[in-house]
Amino acid sequence: MTGAAAADTPALEIRDAGLALGGRTLWSGLNLTVQRGEFVAVLGANGSGKTSLLRAILGQLPLDRGEIRVQGHPVRHGDRAIGYIPQQRIVPAGTALRGRDLVGLGLDGHRWGIPWPSRRTRERVDELVDAVGARDYADLPIGVLSGGEQQRLRVGQSLASNPALLLCDEPLSSLDLQHQRGVAELIDSRLHEEDTAVVFVTHDINPVLDMVDTVLYLAGGRFTAGPPERVLTSEVLSDLYGTPVEVIRTGDRVFVAGVPEFPHHHEAATS
Repeated sequence: MTGAAAADTPALEIRDAGLALGGRTLWSGLNLTVQRGEFVAVLGANGSGKTSLLRAILGQLPLDRGEIRVQGHPVRHGDRAIGYIPQQRIVPAGTALRGRDLVGLGLDGHRWGIPWPSRRTRERVDELVDAVGARDYADLPIGVLSGGEQQRLRVGQSLASNPALLLCDEPLSSLDLQHQRGVAELIDSRLHEEDTAVVFVTHDINPVLDMVDTVLYLAGGRFTAGPPERVLTSEVLSDLYGTPVEVIRTGDRVFVAGVPEFPHHHEAATS
C-alpha cells in the first residue's frame, strides 16, 4: 500500500474488541480509529486494562473477540510499523550498556546473535541520539544516567524503525516535572514532524493535556472516547463508572476525584 491510499489508511483501527483476563472483562465492544498525526490519551483506574490494550496492539495478547489493524493490516507480533516506549524502570547502576547501545537495540535488537553495527547503523543511531537531545551522555553507561535521561534514550529507541504508530505506556511515571515535559515534547514533536500516531497510556493527563486530540477512558469493562473537553466531565465519567465522579478544573489542569478501584487482573504490569 503506497501513495494516497496509504496516507488515507488509519494508523490504528480497533473494531468490536473484547478482552478478559482472570475471569474479568477488561473491555468489550471497544471501537477506536486513530489517524496519522493524532494523539490519543488512554486513561482509567488501575486494573482497567490500559496496559493490556497496548499488549493487544503489539500482538502479545490475543483478543477474545473483534480485531485490531495497524496501517490496514491485522496486528502481528514484532510489527516494525509500531514503536513502543515502556514504563519507566531505572536501570541498575552497574549496567555497562551505553546510551547509544540502548538506542541501537531499536534497529537490530530483533535480530539473533550479537549485533555488528554497520556504518549506516552507527549514523542512524547518531541521528536518533541527536533527535532526543542525548548527545552529551550517549557514550555513558545507562546505569549512571538519571531517569529522565534514560527515558529520552528509550524514546530514541522507539523511533528507530520510523514507526507509523507510537505506543507509550506511562512513559512519564517517576520523572520530575522538567523531565516529564521534555519527554512529552519529544513525543509530540515526532507526531507533528513525521505524522506519527500516538497512543499514550497515562494516569495523569495534565503533562500532555495540551497535546491530546482524543481521550479513551476505560472503566469497569466499559469505555468512552472523544475530545478531552467532552470526555473529562463529571457527567460523562459518573455515567461511565455508575457512581458519582467529580472532575475539577483549576487553570489549565484537570483532576478526577471519586474514581472506584477495580480488582486487579493477573498481568505483570497492571494498568
